[in-house]
Amino acid sequence: MGNIVAIVGRPNVGKSTLFNRLTQSRQAIVDEEAGTTRDRQYGKVEWGGQEFSVIDTGGWVVNSEDIFEEEINKQVQIAIEEADAILFVVDVMNGLTDLDSAVADILRRSDKNVIVVANKADNFMLHASSAEFYSLGLGDPSCVSAINGSGTGDLLDNLISILPEKKGDDWTKELPRITVVGRPNAGKSSLINAFIGEERHIVTEIAGTTRDSIYTEYNKFGLNFYLVDTAGIRKKSKVNEDLEYYSVIRAVRAIESSDISILMIDGTRGIESQDLNIFSLIQKNNKGLVVCVNKWDLVDDKSPVAIRYYENTIRERFAPFTDFPILFISALTKQRIFKVLETAGNVYDNRNRRIPTAQLNDVMLPIIENTPPPAWKGKYIKIKYITQLPTGVVPSFVFFCNLPQWIKEPYKRFLENQIREHWTLTGTPIRIFIREK
Repeated sequence: MGNIVAIVGRPNVGKSTLFNRLTQSRQAIVDEEAGTTRDRQYGKVEWGGQEFSVIDTGGWVVNSEDIFEEEINKQVQIAIEEADAILFVVDVMNGLTDLDSAVADILRRSDKNVIVVANKADNFMLHASSAEFYSLGLGDPSCVSAINGSGTGDLLDNLISILPEKKGDDWTKELPRITVVGRPNAGKSSLINAFIGEERHIVTEIAGTTRDSIYTEYNKFGLNFYLVDTAGIRKKSKVNEDLEYYSVIRAVRAIESSDISILMIDGTRGIESQDLNIFSLIQKNNKGLVVCVNKWDLVDDKSPVAIRYYENTIRERFAPFTDFPILFISALTKQRIFKVLETAGNVYDNRNRRIPTAQLNDVMLPIIENTPPPAWKGKYIKIKYITQLPTGVVPSFVFFCNLPQWIKEPYKRFLENQIREHWTLTGTPIRIFIREK
């Protein structure tokens, strides 16, 4: 792994703005409201030929009533443990506060390299007032303005000089990306915590705790991929905080950039219209799908009949695409969670399955001969040849025939079902094209 730099500080000093400035992205959510960032965000920075990861943490608040703030303290602690260097952000406009001193105490005790970043120094007049931060006992403050970028170059030069030498980093390996999506409070973060076996994601009873999409590399039991926890996606009308609007966009973006989506459904509530919306989003983006019915430990009737009824209901609601795995799990009691990863791995393999052309034609042509497309105005439609396209996105098949425009949806669906019957393509959408030969 490369070096990791953590950004810490009390709420609202501009940690996320600095994070976005350094990573040249808009990955962290920035808002006027204190306490916007709740989970650690990871990003990459390249400077002077060196590359390192940056972690944005939640703001630090001591003895506060809010559940999140106590959790954020834990997050900062974890960031300190994980980091090779720490950027301690303070606010020049507001000056030194007791909170800053409290954070400085903890940082002085950790034997990490710390740089005090005096943020919001938008003009030279403010640079002078950064002198009071010397009293923190953490060396020279670096004056920057995260919002317009002044001073960040010097900060990065300074940072690189204190980072320990490390070997190269393979962060951007081409690994399958598995995104966990679903309505708020379906148990997405609990599932990922159960997978990686550490409390990496904040879990509370409150719906909407997770706001950022968080990437975690998973490498256990011979499986290796990125897991992405997303914010719960809820109806537009229910999205009242601006922040949450960002989170939903981010969750949507996570689906777009993933290979497989694990759709979590709350077993105690059944399928709701929002689940269908998320499902159609996964469909539109042609992503692989594994459906997980979570909180199964809380469901009273677990008889085979009940399970069959549940499965049929889900497939009916999600029709016409019904060829996907459904698992009944409990993230809390860790029931069948390993099966989820295995199944997602299988779906990923199915997405990348290549069927030899000869085999396709040997199997499909006789079937088509027995059940040809309906004739149109006395003209017979003949399909002569089939091949799989070499695109890597989803399995796509081309059927060459004499009158492609008269082959309608129902027949395409028939072809798709026949392909699914003869080859294992569970969980992945298929595209069928009809072309003139």
